[in-house]
Amino acid sequence: MYETSYHRAGSVADAAALMAKAEDGKFLSGGQTLIPTMKQRLAAPSDLVDLMGIAEMTGISDEGSAIKIGAATTHHEVATSPVVSEGIPGLASLAAGIGDPAVRHMGTLGGSISNNDPAADYPAALVALGATVTTSKRSLSADEFFVGMFETALEEDEIVTSVSFPKPSQSAYAKYPNPASRYAMAGVFVAKMSGGDVRVAVTGAGQDGVFRVAEMETALSSNWSAEAVAGVSVDAGDLLADIHGSAEYRANLVTVMAKRAVAAAG
Repeated sequence: MYETSYHRAGSVADAAALMAKAEDGKFLSGGQTLIPTMKQRLAAPSDLVDLMGIAEMTGISDEGSAIKIGAATTHHEVATSPVVSEGIPGLASLAAGIGDPAVRHMGTLGGSISNNDPAADYPAALVALGATVTTSKRSLSADEFFVGMFETALEEDEIVTSVSFPKPSQSAYAKYPNPASRYAMAGVFVAKMSGGDVRVAVTGAGQDGVFRVAEMETALSSNWSAEAVAGVSVDAGDLLADIHGSAEYRANLVTVMAKRAVAAAG
């Protein structure tokens, strides 16, 4: 690891000020991707601005029609929250399946979505639920926030402070994890919102990261059942292919995981 200067921010404003002074700084929120990357000398920020101690960026609250989760809230806290389990059980289940216990106790919601790994779990939940991402500067819909593989709409000095998830009437997430990393080779989040709108989002399989499957959404709108999506396939030409699985393999996994998610949602 290259030499770096560590700063622990006390507030969002403090974090922004520290970053403004840094030559080539990075925000740190859990560090489950950034720290290993630095250890391999693939990243060499001049400064690390730690967001984990910022009280205004932590916590989970029920806001009636939505659940608000602070960006510095850990995956474990999301997975074990009674508020999340009751209001959006699919989200609690998703968080419980991220990585291993060590990762879940350190990794955060904000860190995960800001990194936007194409195989991360949270992007599927944000897109399927139509979540709103609040930053130090503005609010963005999930569809606006995720731009492409490892890319978001965030500016360099912009900090994700919280995410608001509308409560669905039904939701679930199913993924086929890589047995070593636990990252999704294909993960599907399905949600039926209180107004009847159906959204299906896929992570782990797309070349540009998370994406929606309109044909599945249409099928489920008229028939909310696993059988409704059984015959729907995605174009393998738009999917990832690597040593773990071909694009065609992932295309099949998307359909299988969609069926499992709908069945789990009930």
